[in-house]
Amino acid sequence: MPELPEVETVRRGLAPAMEGARLTMVQARRPDLRWPFPERFAERLTGRRIVGLGRRAKYLLADIEPGDGNPEADVLVMHLGMSGSFRIEPPDSDPGLPGAFAHPRSRAEVHDHVVFTLESGTRVIYNDPRRFGAMLLVPRSGLEAHPLFRDLGPEPLGNSFDAGYLARACARRFTSLKAALLDQKIVAGLGNIYVSEALHRAGLSPHGEAASLATATGRPNAGARRLVEAIRTVLSEAIAAGGSTLRDHAQVDGTLGYFQHTFRVYDREGEACPSPGCRGTVSRTVQNGRATFFCAACQT
Repeated sequence: MPELPEVETVRRGLAPAMEGARLTMVQARRPDLRWPFPERFAERLTGRRIVGLGRRAKYLLADIEPGDGNPEADVLVMHLGMSGSFRIEPPDSDPGLPGAFAHPRSRAEVHDHVVFTLESGTRVIYNDPRRFGAMLLVPRSGLEAHPLFRDLGPEPLGNSFDAGYLARACARRFTSLKAALLDQKIVAGLGNIYVSEALHRAGLSPHGEAASLATATGRPNAGARRLVEAIRTVLSEAIAAGGSTLRDHAQVDGTLGYFQHTFRVYDREGEACPSPGCRGTVSRTVQNGRATFFCAACQT
């Protein structure tokens, strides 16, 4: 499933086409994806302008201006699921022209489930072979209280996520560090890949207790500070690289992300640990049903 860097990459790819554009036609070609589409989904969006395109955790958020008969602004909430992707088809151009290092993009209309036509004639098409993605319409005033968002932790690249917060959130938690970082109530948007990578950079074992990030008085220790810095660095580098392409992820022009070529431990079982001076090898284990990659020699 796409993690924060992949979703942020998609947002940045869609923003130039969609921000400020009016939707002249919206087609939902089936009644549902993971969940049913909202009632009158296409009708409620057609004719309205996209004010901005944002992201919260692993969700894309399109702010929609108020429309006739609907004085309140809505948010179009979009989730890519396991295999969802967008492509942009400008008018009078070769549709779906891929960028460098691209997978052939699916053009089978059976998987083109939602089509947004903009006033410029450009079409933004949501394709999802597995149909595990989702689209919802939520009033802007009720977004933070919505069940999908009300319990989310802070954004890991935001100002509120720091060593002090992480220590307080993990104090007296005796679950593993890996499980704590995957808990969206503690920090939003992190997934299996980037948790493994950040823990390796911070030199912390994924099996260590989450409470080990805090001192006896609940203050952050050196491990908490290293971990926050590692999380921020890994995510920033991954976003700059266009995310990681393992199976389905590609940018909106078809270009693959390439952060997977710089993984230190993820999917590197049996390889030499890349930490300077370390003679360990990368191991693979399973925690809570998810693969974990780490170096037992330098992650303590």
